[in-house]
Amino acid sequence: MDPILEELEKEFKDVEFLKVNADEEPEKTSSYGVMGLPTFVIEKDGKEIGRKVGVTAKAELAKLLTA
Repeated sequence: MDPILEELEKEFKDVEFLKVNADEEPEKTSSYGVMGLPTFVIEKDGKEIGRKVGVTAKAELAKLLTA
């Protein structure tokens, strides 16, 4: 997923992308209710507006970012 996320970072310059290592930060993944990896959580103004679990196509992630 890293290459896809890197491409999206270049295309969506106004979006902040954060990556959490589930093994190193289990409290963070727990607070987000992450049950599977990878999990993509889209937030706006501190509120979750979208979520996708599992390997996801670039187009589908881009759609979530423009919602």
